[in-house]
Amino acid sequence: MNSTNENQITPSRIMEVGMGFWASKTLLTAVKMGLFTHLAKGGLSGKEIQDKLKLHDRSLFDFLDTLVALGFLQRSGLKESAIYSNSEDSNLFLDKNKPSYMGGILEMSNNRLYPFWNDLEEALITGKPQNETKNGGKPIFEAIYADENKLREFIYGMSGVQAGNFIKLARDLDFSKYNTLCDVGGSGADLSIQIAKSNPHIKCISFDLPAVEPIAKENVTRFDLNDRIEIHSGDFFVDELPKADVITMGNILHDWGTKDKLILIKKAYNALPKEGALIIIENIIDDERNKNAFGLMMSLNMIIETDEGYDFTLSDFNKWAKEVGFSNTRMMHLTGPSSAIIAVK
Repeated sequence: MNSTNENQITPSRIMEVGMGFWASKTLLTAVKMGLFTHLAKGGLSGKEIQDKLKLHDRSLFDFLDTLVALGFLQRSGLKESAIYSNSEDSNLFLDKNKPSYMGGILEMSNNRLYPFWNDLEEALITGKPQNETKNGGKPIFEAIYADENKLREFIYGMSGVQAGNFIKLARDLDFSKYNTLCDVGGSGADLSIQIAKSNPHIKCISFDLPAVEPIAKENVTRFDLNDRIEIHSGDFFVDELPKADVITMGNILHDWGTKDKLILIKKAYNALPKEGALIIIENIIDDERNKNAFGLMMSLNMIIETDEGYDFTLSDFNKWAKEVGFSNTRMMHLTGPSSAIIAVK
């Protein structure tokens, strides 16, 4: 009775996604334990890894060989005779000693987001955040900014995740008619650094809360760009934004509800000259809302983490930009699920 079509239907995709937390937790645990940082110095046997990470005999090779099967480790030999080493992407992005390290966001995902997402059902029913605030803790940004170690981990994690997007924007967008740029919510000044490196004529301002200033200044000094990048401290809801030819906001708008999104877009509009540009970098959801799964899941993450935040489509942004007064917008794909929207005054 089965048709040819029915014979081709398999549950493999359902299993892959439904049991996806197995692979996720295996990788997150390896990152947290510093496995890839140890292996960046050279290949190690299972016994050497066991000693460094203080692992039990029972699951040692299951753990390591799972990472091989997932593509995060390479291996020669088998079990007791095996030598394990990092794959190319693990070596570049998961070694804590490299500036390209993006494990900070994965560490935060393991330590915070993983348990919070267990309460997604409650978030969907109540519309309330499921993070530290649920048990009387401080809101996420207040908690992070109050602890220098947490703040550094957060900033380095975010900069690792955004590095590819910032580099592509700085290299591929034509900045020739602009002389000044202000990155709002500039964190460790990473976007300003990439813009300045790729566009020698531009002077940048990285604008964020006072707690971020020392970290941003360290980064700017490391790249010897103190004459090109200024660090300004302030609160973008309280203070007016520094005036510049270009205002950038990287993963800022999705933290806030519609009212606050409009406030920030209006403040950017006011800080720009005629023909100036606001550039929004986000995981922009496609207008049909059926392709950018990561952008949609990021919006679910905003339910977990914030009171009103959500991710949005180009059509959504166009409505806000028009309401504020921008004359036109266009979208530029960056890397992976991320895009930039450029709105011209």
